[in-house]
Amino acid sequence: RPPNPAPKLLECWREVYAEVRRHVTGRLAIGGKSMGGRMASLLADELGADALVCLGYPFYAVGKPEKPRVEHLAGLQTRTLIVQGERDALGNRAAVEAYDLSPSIEVFWLVAGDHDLKPLKASGFSHEQHLAAAAGRVAEFLQ
Repeated sequence: RPPNPAPKLLECWREVYAEVRRHVTGRLAIGGKSMGGRMASLLADELGADALVCLGYPFYAVGKPEKPRVEHLAGLQTRTLIVQGERDALGNRAAVEAYDLSPSIEVFWLVAGDHDLKPLKASGFSHEQHLAAAAGRVAEFLQ
């Protein structure tokens, strides 16, 4: 079943962020995997999040690299980490490195990783190694 329309997802993000913010007095980062990260990126500046973490960011729809959804990423002010597989079908390294992304965005590449950060067996890396590397980089980023 398809996800809810973007306006509904964004409104849900606003509600959840407001509720969490009432209980968190310190720094608060937001983020998500794939579409969850994209929705968070659309609201990070508006919400005043301290940081944004996206895993497997959908820079374009499957099979549509000629229609990137990156315009808002050029002006993003929130400190951002995107963990991306080099061969992600929704944003491979060659395509993403050609985009004009905000200087506040860091992309952490996982060798031969797909949209779920799973590497090709021939790469010599395991999925567990990639997940551990991603978790380590996210933890460092949030310090």
